[in-house]
Amino acid sequence: MLEHLKKYQVLLASNSPRRQELLSQIGLPFRTYVIPGIDESYPTELSDDEVAAFITQKKASAYLPSLSDDQMLVVADTVVRINGKVLGKPKSRAEAVEMLLLLSGKEHVVTTAFGVYTKDKSVVESVHTEVQFTTLSSEMIDFYVDCYKPYDKAGSYGIQEWIGAVGISGIKGSYVNVMGLPVQRLYEVLLNF
Repeated sequence: MLEHLKKYQVLLASNSPRRQELLSQIGLPFRTYVIPGIDESYPTELSDDEVAAFITQKKASAYLPSLSDDQMLVVADTVVRINGKVLGKPKSRAEAVEMLLLLSGKEHVVTTAFGVYTKDKSVVESVHTEVQFTTLSSEMIDFYVDCYKPYDKAGSYGIQEWIGAVGISGIKGSYVNVMGLPVQRLYEVLLNF
């Protein structure tokens, strides 16, 4: 279905096993290519719904100077948004617990922005999914953080893990977007690229 892209060597700019698994599902061969240490900070005056796209473009700018004519870059970033606050990846156990306490019993929005880049074309889009958590007990939070160590996940949780099965009472939008890559929308973009 994506034969028109066979002229490109597709590079996924991510170490995330979830993003790698999700991208592989669309049947487009790719390899991972990661430049370590890219600064993922963003201006504080950005609205919370602009942060993921800003970081995605910032990540891409580190790769674009070395992109050749026959390469296509796919890059993404996921953030959790609640009450105007942006939750990225927790830096400590205490921060992970704090994030889950903040999400407990409330609805939040997961935004994943993705970018597709070649030397002469680029598309950047954001996809938003609403997620409702049930009230999480401190025992549930401690168990999850200690057993699953969600330090590489925005908002301190993975929807595909234990906490998603027992703690999420509703979702409106793309499930895989919450995992870190809105594959359905990415596929549409690639079909028309």
